[in-house]
Amino acid sequence: MQLRCERDLFEIPEGVTYLNTAYNSPLLRASRQALEVEVGKKSQPWLRTADDFFANADRLRDLAAELFGGTSDDYAIVPAASYGLATAARALQPELKSGDVILLLQAEFPSNVYAWRRLADETGAVLETLETPRDGDWTSAILERLEKGARIAALPGCHWTNGAPLELLEISRDCRAADVRLVLDVTQSLGAVPIDLDEIDPDFAVAAGYKWLLCPYGVGFLYVSPRCQHSRPLEESWLVRRAAEDFAGLVNYQTDYRPGARKFDVGETCTALLPGAIEALTQLQRWSVKSISASLEAINSQIATGLAELGIDAPERLRRSPHMFGVRLPDHAPEDLIAQLRSRDVHVSRRGYSMRIAPHLHVTSKDIERLVAALGELLR
Repeated sequence: MQLRCERDLFEIPEGVTYLNTAYNSPLLRASRQALEVEVGKKSQPWLRTADDFFANADRLRDLAAELFGGTSDDYAIVPAASYGLATAARALQPELKSGDVILLLQAEFPSNVYAWRRLADETGAVLETLETPRDGDWTSAILERLEKGARIAALPGCHWTNGAPLELLEISRDCRAADVRLVLDVTQSLGAVPIDLDEIDPDFAVAAGYKWLLCPYGVGFLYVSPRCQHSRPLEESWLVRRAAEDFAGLVNYQTDYRPGARKFDVGETCTALLPGAIEALTQLQRWSVKSISASLEAINSQIATGLAELGIDAPERLRRSPHMFGVRLPDHAPEDLIAQLRSRDVHVSRRGYSMRIAPHLHVTSKDIERLVAALGELLR
């Protein structure tokens, strides 16, 4: 089901064409209001109870499980994708030996490179970068490479520069069959493309929240498969230990952790950011990710049609994600094209060799017309 335009739920002025959710999503009005209320509570700390240190984080776990699969016990609250990926690397370190292969994609986002680079340096494992396939079919290229063996496949849900999709279910099946650990960075797809973590069954999956999940900066999610929940966490927070809610008893140091993936939480999961994230995930649930995806695909199809009229061809549908895509600009495009578009209040990104287009439900037909008209002027 396609959704109606929801611009009224955001705070985007008329005349601003924002097609850059893959960079930073606009915050929902409801999220901003929730953040303001929660920040205000810090002025009266005597009203804060022990339960307030845990309730919001556990509500977020519930929402994540309802939206994306797994159980609430399978989610840790993290501040960034880099934190989640470092946690996964730390957890998998004991399994690696010299010469083991860690598989990455060419031009991957830095957070999904640096953690594995450090792990390779410390264990003698080998980072192998899979080159961009000429036909754009990442899935086939990955499956072919997995036949040769690897120990870890650290992959995205789609390529961050241009939205080129990966068939995660197929990849996961081959990883399980070959005993390859699968670590996913789904920052650029979770919340915009249906993802069922029960079906895909990765070892770890991380997503920063400030893009397609519409969350405030500083809130993200780390899914940890039950088979990996015995692993060592990145840090040792008092909040993740059994009986942490008994403040008077905190001097009775605990060996056991709270259930499931909570041991992987960042040290402070009781910040004023979480109510804004709760509002965001609640709205995603109202819409449903399936409907969001269908609606964004329809918007992007309109954009692709408009670009084609300018001689700019989008990738064929099978080679692009429903929610975002990248196009190669003609050779005569001005070097400062993105800045010139911004000066006209038309906002897109350039990532790698692609102009990346990433709308959300605030986009109107007028926005699409303004993008096409601005590009038409600048590419003459």
